[in-house]
Amino acid sequence: MTYLLAAFLGVVQGLTEFLPISSTAHLLLGERLLGFDDPGGAFTVMIQLGAVLAVMWLYRARILAVLSNLPHDPAARRFAVAVIVGCIPAFVAGALLSGFVKRVLYYSVGVMATAFVVGGLVILAVERWKPRPVVFDASQLSPARAVAVGACQMLSLVPGVSRSGATIVGGLLLGLDRAAAAEFSFFLAMPTITGAFVHDLVDVRAHLTPDRTIEISIGFVAAFLSALLVVRPFLRFVSREGFAAFAWYRIALGVLLFAAMAGGWK
Repeated sequence: MTYLLAAFLGVVQGLTEFLPISSTAHLLLGERLLGFDDPGGAFTVMIQLGAVLAVMWLYRARILAVLSNLPHDPAARRFAVAVIVGCIPAFVAGALLSGFVKRVLYYSVGVMATAFVVGGLVILAVERWKPRPVVFDASQLSPARAVAVGACQMLSLVPGVSRSGATIVGGLLLGLDRAAAAEFSFFLAMPTITGAFVHDLVDVRAHLTPDRTIEISIGFVAAFLSALLVVRPFLRFVSREGFAAFAWYRIALGVLLFAAMAGGWK
C-alpha cells in the first residue's frame, strides 16, 4: 500500500510541478490526507527531480544546441548566463531558509491556504494589468531580467506559492509573453530542483533505508512519466487561454482549506 501511495503522489508531483498551483503544497496535503509518512520532507523534494528530468528530455535538443554552441555563439552564452544567474537567488534563499521551511511551514495548512488564495489573486491581477510583452523567446532574456525572475523564485520556498507560478508571474511583469515566461520557468527548474535534490540527498543519506529508497524511486518514476504528459499541453493551453483558470483553482482550493480548518481539520 505504501508503494501505491508513493506512485500516486509521484503522479501528483509530475502533473503539478510545472503548473502554477504548487506541487509541494499538493504533495504535503496529499501525504497528510493519505497518511503517508515523509520524515524531513525528503520524498517531497527528491521526487521533483523526476519531473525535471522529463522537461530535460522534452527540451533535450535545445539543451544540447545551447551547450554545443557555447564556444562560438553569443546568443547561447547569453541564455546560459541568464539561467545561471536566475538560479542564484533561490540557491541562496534555500541554503539559508530550507531548514525553517521544512520544520515549520511544511506543517502549516494555514500558510498553504493563504498562499493559494493570495497567489490566485495575484495571477488574476497580473493577467489583467500585465505590461505589453517585449520578450517572446526565453533565449532572448537579459541577465538583469533573469535575476529579477529568479528573485521571484525565492517565494516558492513557502508551500502553496508555487515555484512555476512565482517565476511565471515575475516573467509576465518583466515583459515576457506567456509562453516565454513558462519556458524560462522550466529552464530555471532544471538547476534549481537538481540542487535541492542534491542538498536533500546529503541531509537524509543516513536515513535512506531500502524501503524509503524504493518509495522515492517509485515516486520519481511516476513523476517523470506524468510530467512528460503535461508539459506540452500546458504550454499550448496558456498560450491560448492564459493563467486565469489556474488562479481560480488556487482560490477555490485555498477557500476549501480554510473551511476544513474551520471544521476542525489540522
